[in-house]
Amino acid sequence: MNETQVTFQSGDSMLEGLLANPGGGAPAAVVCHPHPLYGGSMHNNVVEAILAALWQAGYATLRFNFRGVGASEGEHDGGPGEVDDAVAAMTFLLAQPGVGKEGAAMTGYSFGAMVALSAGYERDEIGRIVVVALPLAMADARIPDGASKPILLVSGDRDSYSPVAGLQSLKSKIGDSARLEIIADADHFFGGDEAELSRAIVAALSA
Repeated sequence: MNETQVTFQSGDSMLEGLLANPGGGAPAAVVCHPHPLYGGSMHNNVVEAILAALWQAGYATLRFNFRGVGASEGEHDGGPGEVDDAVAAMTFLLAQPGVGKEGAAMTGYSFGAMVALSAGYERDEIGRIVVVALPLAMADARIPDGASKPILLVSGDRDSYSPVAGLQSLKSKIGDSARLEIIADADHFFGGDEAELSRAIVAALSA
């Protein structure tokens, strides 16, 4: 799908992104990238695998660079500011002509998965959350009490940053609204496993 360069405001910072908008009331999906301090940006193989799945499922998408990354203004904030960036990205996307106002998805990979998990509860229009390689070995996932939005957890079975046991425990904590998909032989970076990752996301979104 064709993407267009866009900019949008998050607090005092202007952020850059790439927008794909097929129109026709397509639901919105924001994609959050991996950790900026380890070279993460919106130009990433896993981000693109998530995008491929979202496009196949009919979403309008916005991937963007967090504050301080690429041409985005500001400085890395360690999480809270990046959650604000993700919410601002969703606000911008939902305001675009031809984008549906309900059933939006907040998605992310690694550090971006942690951001997406928090940002996904910030707007009522966000109907589901998709997190890939949630780094539970690095930080605790915070789920609001009584949270009921559908959450897709995806990881590889060789990912030490996103251990299967931790994901299974989180799924049990969340309850029936959570779905866990494990990609065999994949590690945290999904090199060579991008197509399988996309298939798992499409299957869950279509269920």
